[in-house]
Amino acid sequence: MNFFILGVIAIFLIAYFTYGKFLEKNYQVKETEDVPSKKLYDGVDFVPTNKFVLLGHHFSSIAGAGPIVGPILAGLVFGWLPAILWIVLGTIFIGGVHDFSSLIISIRHKGASIAEVANKYINKRTYKIFLLFIWLALVYVVAVFTDLTADTFFNEPSVAEISIYYIFIAIIFGILVYRVKLNLAFSTLLSLTLILAGIFFSLKFQFLFLPKTLWIIALLFYCFIASIIPVWFLLQPRDYLSSYFLYFTVIIGLLGLLFGNTSITYPAFISFNSSLGPLFPFLFITIACGAISGFHSLVSSGTTSKQIDSIKNSRFITYGGMILEGIVAAISLSTLMMLKGKGLTNPQEIYAEGISRFASIFHINLEIGKRIGYLAISAFILTTLDTATRISRYIFQEFFGITKSSLLIRSFSTIVSLILPLILLNLKLRDLSGNIVPCWKIIWPLFGTTNQLLAALVLLIIYLWIKKEKYRNKVSVLIPAIFMLIVTISALIYTLYMKINKGLFDVITIIGVILLILSGFIIFETIRYVKEKGYH
Repeated sequence: MNFFILGVIAIFLIAYFTYGKFLEKNYQVKETEDVPSKKLYDGVDFVPTNKFVLLGHHFSSIAGAGPIVGPILAGLVFGWLPAILWIVLGTIFIGGVHDFSSLIISIRHKGASIAEVANKYINKRTYKIFLLFIWLALVYVVAVFTDLTADTFFNEPSVAEISIYYIFIAIIFGILVYRVKLNLAFSTLLSLTLILAGIFFSLKFQFLFLPKTLWIIALLFYCFIASIIPVWFLLQPRDYLSSYFLYFTVIIGLLGLLFGNTSITYPAFISFNSSLGPLFPFLFITIACGAISGFHSLVSSGTTSKQIDSIKNSRFITYGGMILEGIVAAISLSTLMMLKGKGLTNPQEIYAEGISRFASIFHINLEIGKRIGYLAISAFILTTLDTATRISRYIFQEFFGITKSSLLIRSFSTIVSLILPLILLNLKLRDLSGNIVPCWKIIWPLFGTTNQLLAALVLLIIYLWIKKEKYRNKVSVLIPAIFMLIVTISALIYTLYMKINKGLFDVITIIGVILLILSGFIIFETIRYVKEKGYH
């Protein structure tokens, strides 16, 4: 499998230095350009940040469970070849373009969210509809990732313990760097040493044996706190420190694939039809993060654009971050490719088992390696959860035109944004066969579809901006936008039809129908506005 991963990395590196550079040149990125973090500095949301710290925050935020769960789910039912082709091509030509463009357009609109940009290029009515679409899409994100994390914490108490310990270390790190002004390298080394000690402690002493319901409540409470406090206090330092752990698992995965004497045992192709649905369009929405994800635009325009200290770092943080996520997705897929005959079907188990195999080449105990795998999943998910909640709060305040952000307003906006996920997580949900299954398994197809549909709509907004600003090479955005619209709308209609046909007209289905209607309205308004303004 060493040729497999070397080939993937080589293609990604070539893309970063060629296609990424092409995009940067196309947007006329210059070092001297003003950035919102300096011009609008407020010490809460607008904070200029070291590019390596910000890459850690950005990468940790976008790399949730998506690049782990999605590739494994798709590989299980379609085979690994279609999955890796979509990961590589999607990352380079669609996901990287989407993420980089989202950040640039936000920076050039004073750190505005992508929905606020839509207000400028379409009309206020579409802007409000777009905000509502994003807010509802984030309901799926928070619900899916909360359920996945609660599952992991319930099954692996040691992972819960070290995750909580992580949070306290991150707070200390934030105070040391931003208030005490301690050297970044020393603060990082100290914090990572304490985290490493915590990992060994949690393996020896396990005491947080809580039911899944309590973990759900605890996680949503964590999301609430993370959303209302300044980014430097928890969100930024936790994501930065988490990124080191994520890089560590990526390195273990790469070295394991290169030197671990692993071989491909899983079929390259299984079938066009599957339990998820037909390969087209379901391959493209099952692997969301890891190829393209609309959520990334919310991170790029929601938090990253408010923290970047130079526009010249945009390619490094967003296009580079997307390539890193593509590598994570490829490693996740490889854990399935070498495990045929193990009888595993749960993506978290497959990933943890694979990481333990990779870690064993360093003579790390298989059980410890498995815990590292589970901890990696937790680190990926938690960073996405807290960022998604914060962005939900931004979107809610933006929808109602709330410009002042007092603690009371931040608290109220966050509570409202967490109510729907809480309701979804307490429902007994059934699959198409009528069996009660975990919340995330039911929501995943709609989450993937909605997430990708958001990406398609964002690409449409970016296309309007490119047309108006007269940038060249518009097809680099237009073709991905059209492709993703075809994929996502067909997948959403198929999924909703199957659910309604089986009599499963639940809250999740209702939200899906609303999202389909909202997206149709946005597309119609965009086409109408293009014709009206003569952007063609």
